[in-house]
Amino acid sequence: MSDRRILAIDVGRGTQDVLLYDPGQPVENSVKLVLPSPTVVVGTAIREAARSDRAVHLEGRCMGGGGTVMAVQKALAAGVPVSATPAAALTIHDDPDRVRALGVVITETAPAGAVTVRTADYMEAELRSALSLFGVPYPERIAIAVQDHGFAPKTSNRIHRFAVFLDLLEKGDWDLFALAPDPPHPSMSRMRAVLEGAPGALITDTGPVAAIGTLLDPRVAEMAEKGVTLVNAGNGHTLAFTLKGGRVCGIFEHHTSSLDPEKLKLYLRKLQEGTLTNEEIFEDGGHGAAVREATGATPVAVTGPNRMRLLPDACQASPFGDMMLTGCFGLLEVWKRRRGGI
Repeated sequence: MSDRRILAIDVGRGTQDVLLYDPGQPVENSVKLVLPSPTVVVGTAIREAARSDRAVHLEGRCMGGGGTVMAVQKALAAGVPVSATPAAALTIHDDPDRVRALGVVITETAPAGAVTVRTADYMEAELRSALSLFGVPYPERIAIAVQDHGFAPKTSNRIHRFAVFLDLLEKGDWDLFALAPDPPHPSMSRMRAVLEGAPGALITDTGPVAAIGTLLDPRVAEMAEKGVTLVNAGNGHTLAFTLKGGRVCGIFEHHTSSLDPEKLKLYLRKLQEGTLTNEEIFEDGGHGAAVREATGATPVAVTGPNRMRLLPDACQASPFGDMMLTGCFGLLEVWKRRRGGI
């Protein structure tokens, strides 16, 4: 392949972080973008249509909820009709009956006069346009990370997502990279939707790639030799690991909005001690927890946009000097592991 560049896109709740990696130049000279996430963009489009009192029709693929779902709920509350194609309706909920119960009409055809809003996590046309304005050719190889709860119409998506994590870890001997399979786990509907829009791309989950990217900070890599606690304090979710080398000793995932520094430090201490239970996290509104072995007290390294709010005293990981692209660097490491050298 003549073009060895890779476009790595880490799609979060607030931002989509983009790195165009070129092996022919230093990583620090790479083209980088931090843009509003697709769910923020779609949510804004829905709100603008609702302000004009025009009906809204969602058309496209399943994507992350977040701002999209909140905008739909506000539009409906204001009396603005909202409809969606069956595929786009999966953005709101896996169960179509739950979608209809909110007041959304599921239909393949947009109602007359409705504003059509496209749903997709991979904004290829917009990214192509942005890069072309600076004379940058679009690459052939694409890697994308999204946070996926999986298709679970009749069960809690919190339970399903964490159950998939545990299944991958157990089958992968608790190696951190086991959480980033290629292709993605078959139940991951959001990842499958991204893959439909980007055939041949590497698609994986945002949480594990952030942890993998964090290990590229030399300070964190040195800590990991004896044991380290890694925390990704994202806008939507906080995912924490205890590690020895590349092996996962413990894991838990919670919603960032439900955490404060004291609560997070308590959970991290219990994770290190091996006493944190799945029930404790789930009953607090989180996804779950699992411990393979206690590590005892280990240094804590943190990444993510909420790192300073939640763990200001921890090692603030910054691989290649750019914290916001930690997930993108993790995507490149997953590419190396799954598809060979770059």
